Amino acid sequence: MTRETWATRTGFILAAAGSAVGLGNIWRFPWMTAQNGGSAFLAVYLLVVFGVGVPGLLGEFVIGRRARRNPMGALRDLSGSRRWAAVGAVSAVTGVALLSFYSVVGGWILRYLLVSMTGPLTGGAAYLSTPGAYFETISFGFEAAAFHLLFLAITGGIVLGGVRRGIELGTKVMVPAVLVLLVGMAAWVVTQPGAGAGYQFFLGFDLTTLRENFFSILGPAAGQALFTLSVGAGTMVTYASYLGEDRSLPFDGSVIALLNTGVGVLAGLVVFPLLFSQGVDPGTGGPGALFVGIAGAFAALPGGGLLAIVFFGVVTLAALSSSISMLEIPVAVLVDEGGWSRRAAVGVLLALVAVTGTVTALRPALFDFVAGTLVDLLLTGGLLAFLLFAGWVLGRDAVAEYVSGAGPVARQLATPWLFAVGIVIPVFLVFTLLTTAGIDARVGFWPTVGVAVAAVAVVLVGLRRQATV
Repeated sequence: MTRETWATRTGFILAAAGSAVGLGNIWRFPWMTAQNGGSAFLAVYLLVVFGVGVPGLLGEFVIGRRARRNPMGALRDLSGSRRWAAVGAVSAVTGVALLSFYSVVGGWILRYLLVSMTGPLTGGAAYLSTPGAYFETISFGFEAAAFHLLFLAITGGIVLGGVRRGIELGTKVMVPAVLVLLVGMAAWVVTQPGAGAGYQFFLGFDLTTLRENFFSILGPAAGQALFTLSVGAGTMVTYASYLGEDRSLPFDGSVIALLNTGVGVLAGLVVFPLLFSQGVDPGTGGPGALFVGIAGAFAALPGGGLLAIVFFGVVTLAALSSSISMLEIPVAVLVDEGGWSRRAAVGVLLALVAVTGTVTALRPALFDFVAGTLVDLLLTGGLLAFLLFAGWVLGRDAVAEYVSGAGPVARQLATPWLFAVGIVIPVFLVFTLLTTAGIDARVGFWPTVGVAVAAVAVVLVGLRRQATV
């Protein structure tokens, strides 16, 4: 079976950026920013994106392009070990877990888009007049499950089209559309009275807040960075495996990170000024904050119904650009490793996620666990495994893949990059997990750093011993 490849470099960049440019930026980013200090969170988030996320992204690219396989096949073929194959297989589980909650949120967005367009005809006028009560009614239950299935069906239809005719074609339309519409909305929001308070909250750098709350912000910022860049799930390993020629991975990774970060910042420049202009507290509402706050703001604005259609249309496109990447991970595993046809793989996985997502839509406590704790653990653990593999199993081969097709500046950064992905970033990831669990509050900062260093050292010793067997 001939393996598919991207038709163009632009298609690859937009597909990878589309995986990152999703609900993480438009739904989760403003919510997390509001709950973690506004501009202080933004500062830490940007540090993590470019200090951890971009090197991690390149680590996954290196593995995928060198093996030209899905995460499971890539780790097995490059290491010759079934143990590493099992580690790679976890990526398929992660993709299913992500889609099991993500499609529920995607269903919420489709519901809001529908009622924005039809209004009273579907009984949806309440989403503007009483947004909090409306979201409470539709967020979980059988109607939420039905819209989850609709969103999942659209996602499956795109992935069924394959790499070129489905994913690449879809993201070539969706990603530019998201950027154009967000820029337009950001320009319009500037004209709203009271918007300045939103800009101050989002962009007004507060050194005191940053210094006093840095470590409490670090965990959420790291989780947000991994989620929005789609690292740790094997998405970027899978997408890089479809590269048909040598390209500059550092350049492509930087462009993808800039596009992703740009959309997140644009979303903040739309959401926060709009909420502050209407006197809405952005820190309230939890996962429904975007829907409740934005719908309430649209209700108070002339032409709010039309603006709602545009806004939720943007969010729908962004959601789909990410959900197709989540489904593609397990699809690639079944196609590459099991010899399945793409049609059969998509069909079976849609049936599986239809069940898991429906259960999630019916149980709010399960949704919170999957969308929070489970996903954070899977993404952090997955990225940790990929980086240790790139740094210590591939080693100099990883550097050779990194510099292939790269320019002179990127070549000079290859060895520092290998050191970062092999030692520095793994220690950071373990430290972040420990601080998220509150270990630093109980034992202190430096003992927590020591535990993180020791844990990574033990793993590295094990990897060296395995390499000599």
